Amino acid sequence: MSLTSILSAEAIENAIKDCQAPESFTYKKFFQLCGLTKKSPQEVKDVFGILDNDGSGFIEEEELKFFLQRFSPGARLLTDKETKSFLSAADDDNDGKIGVDEFQAMVLS
Repeated sequence: MSLTSILSAEAIENAIKDCQAPESFTYKKFFQLCGLTKKSPQEVKDVFGILDNDGSGFIEEEELKFFLQRFSPGARLLTDKETKSFLSAADDDNDGKIGVDEFQAMVLS
């Protein structure tokens, strides 16, 4: 499964363009622009599975740096500040990683 089977390529491109500059990534705006906030809970879980690069059931800080590149290979890396901010916003149980339920709650809230 690919992200473009869930989200439109055009929406992904627009979301990536919006946060090209370092320190310009805002997860809420990104989720809205790429159309993820309008998807079903199952589709959000499917996207999580694609973003969980190592298949651990979690998105760890190291994977989060490459978040934008999972949507578009030519996209930039998230900065350390953006990565830490993103992680702390989603990591409700403070275990240092984002689980599928945390991701789903973040996207659909």
